[in-house]
Amino acid sequence: MVEPYTRRAWIRQGIRVGALLSALGAVVWLSGLPFLFPSLGPTAYLFATRPAAPESSARRVLGGHTVGVLAGLLAYHVVAGGVVITASMGAATLGTLRLAASGVVAVALTTAGMLLTDTGHAPACATTLIVGLGILSSPLQAGIIVVAVAVLVTEQALLTRLG
Repeated sequence: MVEPYTRRAWIRQGIRVGALLSALGAVVWLSGLPFLFPSLGPTAYLFATRPAAPESSARRVLGGHTVGVLAGLLAYHVVAGGVVITASMGAATLGTLRLAASGVVAVALTTAGMLLTDTGHAPACATTLIVGLGILSSPLQAGIIVVAVAVLVTEQALLTRLG
């Protein structure tokens, strides 16, 4: 059985995650642009459940995702540019190999980049895969990712200030 304090905590944390992602969801709805993507979920989760943890600091969150975007762009455009991931890629094709290699290179570069810049933020490794696998790999989409992360960081700061 869940104790009342714990129950209130998880309800509050769930509401906070929803509040953090709602504004970006509204931007997606109004603009049709990808301002909400999978790696924002784990970032919002960390903000709600571990707000004082080092990996939840604004510098690490924004820095980690930015490193991930840059590494993903580099890996995708050098290794797999032009290949688009689909549900029916086909086994043992050159395109599938290029995308797989791009994903591996993107995560390796992101890990090294985050370690070098002290911007470790695990969800950024999901961001780099989103970019490195060609899902959101145009310069515009890369910019949208960084702006969306900055919005999430700003929302977190505002919610923290409001209590």
